[in-house]
Amino acid sequence: MSDNLDAVRASYEASAAGDVKGILAPLGPQARWTEMAGFPYAGTYVGPEEIFSGVFARLGGEWDGYQAEPEEYVDGGDVIVVIGTYSGTYRATGKHMTARFTHVWHLENGVATRFEQFTDTALVREALTP
Repeated sequence: MSDNLDAVRASYEASAAGDVKGILAPLGPQARWTEMAGFPYAGTYVGPEEIFSGVFARLGGEWDGYQAEPEEYVDGGDVIVVIGTYSGTYRATGKHMTARFTHVWHLENGVATRFEQFTDTALVREALTP
């Protein structure tokens, strides 16, 4: 295994444990995190603090049991691709959602410089609609 793959795996393991600090651990100071257009938190966030407030604080505050469960890791050296499934219940509507995802991480020596999310945003948005 590579340092890059180890860093990405550790981030998902921290997510499963509810360890936000661990989720953000592999992010470099200028890491760019892009949530897909159509996703509730769509946009690009730069740096761990902005990523936390724009994505993870909102997920934790608006969803019950939100998970990003990885099922497959593809080690491309400086690019790690993760395929998995999102699930959770949106608190405001009480609707549950399940959607497949692909995450593309770009890293240098175990430090993430870029992240991009791909998912079925319609399935996620359906949970937000009363």
